[in-house]
Amino acid sequence: MKRLNIRATLMSFIISIIVSTNTALAVHPHSPLTGGLEGFDVGVEPDIEGLPRVKQILVAPPYLPQHDQVATDGPKIVEIEMTVIEKEIEISPGVFVQAMTFNGSNPGPLIVVHEGDYIELTLKNPRNSVFEHNIDFHAATGAMGAGALTHVSPGEEVTVRWKADKVGTFVYHCAPGGTMIPYHVIAGMNGAIMVLPRDGLKNEKGKLVEYDKAFYIGEQDWYVAKDDNGNFKRYNSPAEAMGDTMKVMRGLIPTHLTFNGKVGALTGDNAMTASVGETVLFIHSQANRDSRVHLIGGHADLFWHGGSFNDAPMTNRETWPVFAGESVAMMYTFKQPGLYAYVNHNLIEAIMLGAAAHIKVEGKWNNDLMQQLEPTHSIR
Repeated sequence: MKRLNIRATLMSFIISIIVSTNTALAVHPHSPLTGGLEGFDVGVEPDIEGLPRVKQILVAPPYLPQHDQVATDGPKIVEIEMTVIEKEIEISPGVFVQAMTFNGSNPGPLIVVHEGDYIELTLKNPRNSVFEHNIDFHAATGAMGAGALTHVSPGEEVTVRWKADKVGTFVYHCAPGGTMIPYHVIAGMNGAIMVLPRDGLKNEKGKLVEYDKAFYIGEQDWYVAKDDNGNFKRYNSPAEAMGDTMKVMRGLIPTHLTFNGKVGALTGDNAMTASVGETVLFIHSQANRDSRVHLIGGHADLFWHGGSFNDAPMTNRETWPVFAGESVAMMYTFKQPGLYAYVNHNLIEAIMLGAAAHIKVEGKWNNDLMQQLEPTHSIR
């Protein structure tokens, strides 16, 4: 009974924050709408009659859904379904968090569309969830990135349609209101969407470039509380973990940093793979903190700062920034085989906190690029 009372108190506190936040925005998440944001007349209706509909099957990162790099026809309506899943995940051996996710993965799945397409998203929140959720797309225009139109309590679902009128890579995340916004984001509830130009990606000279493979890496900061003995604590639900987690959050120093949800999630047998001569597109997001990415033994042949595909990419970068709340894109053609480390180049965060991944590259060695002239031997 005591646990139920605590949970009820927490839920009352959460609901009061959400209601007060939405009231300040003049938005009630569950008001019946004719399509637009409550309180505003609709001045323009979408011209979507006759547009084809396609269903995009989302996949867990680091992989991307099937897509065309260059659009083969006109705009379409891309139907997507996402389900909120609150679950415990192990982010490091013996360290568990009560995560909140889109479709069960951290980061959530990467969505891929083309400029001018319409995204028609159905967001579902199962009855067994603890919290209310929504989704804020940084790529969307208005209504808190659709966050104001997608609030779903446990046992509810909602459908929203928005037009991809900006190209690039963008973060999406849960943003239910008040302090629940950072709590849901650092609990793993974020992902990214890539809006490609209809005529494909261009290099710094405006020439079409294509990739053989693409990988999505979501960098996540975690804030795990310790008990009096210095051991990381474990909880039964996100609500139970909230108070202790928020105390750690206020220090602004994460206890763990992960690529794709767990220390080592993209290393060893789970490393990304490529071959000499293959061009690989890397999409990297960080919803809450600045980062700086480096491919050890390689470079960014092309780097789209802020993921902005309408701007000419930077070339030949050794390290590239990812600002808080954004997703970026980098392209590299591998020239040598071997194991490459892909890291947050704050090396303390990479090596000691976990922000590192590997790419295993197959092929033949090029002595013209590098050659060991003498094997290691004792100094004479």
